Amino acid sequence: MHQYDLISCHDCGVLYRKRPLRPREKARCSRCRSVLYRAASGRGASAGLDKVLALTLAAALAFLIAQFFPIVELDVNGLTSSATLLGSIRVLWYEQMQVVASMVFLSTIVFPAVELASLLYVALGLRSGVKVPGFNRVLRAVQIAREWGMTEVLMIGILITVVKMSSLATVLPQPGLFAFGALTLLLAIVVSFDPKALWNLGDDLTPQAQPGIACQGFAQSAKVVPCHACALVAPPLHKGKGKRLACVRCGSPLHVRKPNSISRTWALLIAAMILYIPANLLPVMVTHSLLGAQNDTIMSGVVLFWSSGSKGLAIIIFIASVVVPMLKLGVLALLAFTAQRRSRWRPRQRTILYRMVEFIGRWSMLDIFVVTLTVALVRFNSLAVITAGPGALAFGAVVVLTMLAAMQFDPRLIWDAVDEQVPGEEEPVMMKNAANNTVIGEPHG
Repeated sequence: MHQYDLISCHDCGVLYRKRPLRPREKARCSRCRSVLYRAASGRGASAGLDKVLALTLAAALAFLIAQFFPIVELDVNGLTSSATLLGSIRVLWYEQMQVVASMVFLSTIVFPAVELASLLYVALGLRSGVKVPGFNRVLRAVQIAREWGMTEVLMIGILITVVKMSSLATVLPQPGLFAFGALTLLLAIVVSFDPKALWNLGDDLTPQAQPGIACQGFAQSAKVVPCHACALVAPPLHKGKGKRLACVRCGSPLHVRKPNSISRTWALLIAAMILYIPANLLPVMVTHSLLGAQNDTIMSGVVLFWSSGSKGLAIIIFIASVVVPMLKLGVLALLAFTAQRRSRWRPRQRTILYRMVEFIGRWSMLDIFVVTLTVALVRFNSLAVITAGPGALAFGAVVVLTMLAAMQFDPRLIWDAVDEQVPGEEEPVMMKNAANNTVIGEPHG
């Protein structure tokens, strides 16, 4: 069996043998319905690399324009104010909101830049037939950057800010606005490309003997540990003084299950629950005008949009800033509790809930991005100045903590209780074809 023929389901741990797919097809796990892999686009590996290079270069150009050109400009009775993303972050920093400024800087500038630069570096090398130095570390950086980059959330925040400001002043679009729109579309296409495929291309440039893979069944019961960095399923190497397991290809640390997954999830979750209270009670923005100071919480902002006729935006902000955080806290608590109790209750539905939490986690940052841009734009010293309030710090911390809690939770724990055989039962362990979910090979006990 070729080393790339096996694939392990990220969410439940079942092993499958890969099979070719037709265009636009995708293989799903027959047990938890997670997407295992999609059909490769283009005509061959070189065509796929050409597409990645072209899209990444275009995205990098749009990224540079978006960073250095103003996003919008406000005009109030001849007084003008404009803001770039970097300028908005600088305003937050000088207003003693360094933590919030760092969150915005990392999620909207650093991580997208790392992803684009890393993809360009690796893809250019592979296109030239070279496995570049630091190949494994750079590809792992791409995956981490994708988890924390939030360009699409920022774009929605920009649009909400534009609508919000249009009721107070004349809003003039600037080149940065269109650049962010293009960047969002291009990154959406780039993200659809799985960087794990680049590891296979890199191995093809440096062929070497790989350990034999002759295993069937679930990854936990077989003597293999799947690597979630490069997706290789192979017997691991023992590395370091404590005999830690490491991937034979990329060197990433391997674990049959994430260490202390449930306890770490609970710790992060409880901290997020505590901070969720001041995040909703304390003001996220403070407006200083000729009429005095006005404090705005998350809910007061929702009410303001609703009463001013922008009911659609009010619903979006309410869902992203109120419903989504509460949903994440509740779902993660349910998942941690049931996994800790080794419950067999509806494992597939709980896995779907986990994937949903992973997907929606970043969208709660929407309110933080709106605050960032609003604070930078409303700087009319003679009329009004808006500053960020302590609620923004607490709310940003809630978003980060819930995202970390979701990352620490190991969804395979949901299925561990299901996989445990009840005395007297014979549950065969088998390997399946990932393309059509038919069993291949003989089951073994």
